[in-house]
Amino acid sequence: MPTDCLFRDDSYLKECEACVVGVTDRGIELDRTVFYATSGGQPGDTGVLVTKSGAETPIATATYLDAAKTEIAHQPAPGAAQVAVGDTVIARIDWDKRHVRMRMHTALHLLSAVLPYAVTGGSVGDGDGRLDFDIPDAGLDKDDITAKVNEMIVTDAAVTSRWITDDELAANPGLVKTMSVKPPIGTGKVRLIEIATPNERLDLQPCGGTHVKSTGEIGKIAVTQIEKKGKQNRRVRIAFA
Repeated sequence: MPTDCLFRDDSYLKECEACVVGVTDRGIELDRTVFYATSGGQPGDTGVLVTKSGAETPIATATYLDAAKTEIAHQPAPGAAQVAVGDTVIARIDWDKRHVRMRMHTALHLLSAVLPYAVTGGSVGDGDGRLDFDIPDAGLDKDDITAKVNEMIVTDAAVTSRWITDDELAANPGLVKTMSVKPPIGTGKVRLIEIATPNERLDLQPCGGTHVKSTGEIGKIAVTQIEKKGKQNRRVRIAFA
């Protein structure tokens, strides 16, 4: 049964009421959720499911059950109290952890705009993150990249989302920056994230992750390391300054 993924339309939702529609060894399935599921280098949310009686089931992470990313399973922590199909629960995320990841994920979008190369991998951490780029030549400068990303951040550019069809994405392959992770298609629509000031578009690409509303919310970052991972692969690590 497809999950209504509320975080895709509002990353700032901290909780929602939901109905348990499945409990298997794969996890707890809800009809709707605010829990982001592990995808695109961003870890799944942690949090709790709270029953009407007040009992709490800690959730260690959330994962997708299908390639099209339409169904989500919430993985209870070992030894957690169980819920049953038909239960009404409050699904509540660990907001502080989510917000840090939202800030970092958005910062990585700006990093990909500063370095306009194909992205071969990446991850969002709790206070740091990285992107791997297909770059044939070395010579990247940490201070220069740091300055350019921070210049974008202080513009307080708006971060917005919209949906396009699978066919529209296929007609505009240049929107996809990632080589190793392709945006999910098959449901008929793909989510675009745009970062723009009133005068300039800074970034536009398909992404299912969670983001802040404006770049000013990210805070200052610094490039902490640039690693050579292969003949044409450079790993750029950033962290909050």
